[in-house]
This record gives sequence, structure tokens and C-alpha cells, in this order.
Amino acid sequence: MLRLSEADHDKVSAAIAAAEANTNGEIVAVATPISDPYHDVALHWAVIVLILVLAWAAWRPDWLQWSYELFAGGWSPEPTLGELLTFLMILAVVKFTAVLLILKWMPLRLALTPSGTKHRRVRRRAIAVFKAAAERRTVGRTGILIYVSMAERRAEIVADEAILKLTDEHSWGESMAALLVELRHGRPADGICAAIERVGVVLAEHFPRSEGDRNEIPDKLIEL
Repeated sequence: MLRLSEADHDKVSAAIAAAEANTNGEIVAVATPISDPYHDVALHWAVIVLILVLAWAAWRPDWLQWSYELFAGGWSPEPTLGELLTFLMILAVVKFTAVLLILKWMPLRLALTPSGTKHRRVRRRAIAVFKAAAERRTVGRTGILIYVSMAERRAEIVADEAILKLTDEHSWGESMAALLVELRHGRPADGICAAIERVGVVLAEHFPRSEGDRNEIPDKLIEL
């Protein structure tokens, strides 16, 4: 898991202050260890394994009987249908439970989570954090969130309504690219700072700093 030090916090705070020196926009940087526990992913894999056990028994019932006899030590008479079905139920439940326990190890659970699922969960969490930390927190509706999810090594940029009127997702392409390159090399603070710098350039173009501008959101990195 990627970590952020006190020096990283100071570096990000300085980057935010420098970027906001030329714009009325307010930049919020948020980092979180993980955006979702992905409990449903573990459950889905456990259900798949359970179904595979049932499919195996339906395809080769002779193998099921052989497994039963092996389990019984080969000393019991030929099993009844009820005994075989009971053995199958126990086998399926054991494998289902084993998969759930194995997938408590988060690196494996993340590795088995589809990329699209991680993207949607990170985006959903970023929007929720934006609504709590930046949306409508500025007079001119010029807040923007840079959100980094460490475990997924993904990031999102979410902007307030005044910014959305003048920009689109292509406006933040360079910012996202710079952030993700550093994030995937294990340097989250450098990635956040690079994104802040490029976001500041876009904000300065559309929302240049006015004389009456004041700092409405603290210039600091928030860790959730």
C-alpha cells in the first residue's frame, strides 16, 4: 500500500498554494487508501466456485462417488443418493467458505476485481467526497477536487458547476496523465503535485485571480 509522509503533505500544500496564486479557483486534494471494500467481488467469486462444484458433480457423478469413498476411507458400503447429496452440499459449502476467507487478503481481491468495477467505484467515491469537501464551498462555484485512490492506483478530477461550464474531460487530460504516471511508479505525492500544477494552469486561463479573491478552502492534502 502506498503511503504519504509529512513531507508529502507539505509538498502538496505548497503546490496548491502556488497553483491558486494565479486563479480564483480552489483546489482540493484528497488521498484515500482504498475507495471500496469490494465485498461483493469476493462473494461473486465464492458463488462461482460453488456453482463449479455443482457443475462438476452433475458432469461426472462417478467422480463425486469416488471422492466420497476416498473421504470415507474406502471402508463404507456404496453410498446412497442421500449420502452423496449431503457430501456434495458439504463440499460446496466448504469451498464457498474457503474462497471467502482467501479473498479477505485485499491484494488478491483487488487483482480479481474487474478494471471497470474499480473505475466505477473510484469515480463514485470521488463524487461523494467532492460533494462533501468542495461542491458549493466557494462563492464563484470554482472548487475542483483531485482524488487519488491508492490501492486501485486510480485518480479522478471532479469540478464545480462554474468550471464545468467552461471545461470538459479533455481539459484535464494532461493533469490525469501526469498524476497516473507517478502513481503507478509509487510516487503519489509527485503525481498529485504534477496534477495540481496543470489544473492550476487551466484554472488561471478561465478564472484568473482577482484582487478580492480570498482562500476559501485550506491548502492541504486530506487523507481519508
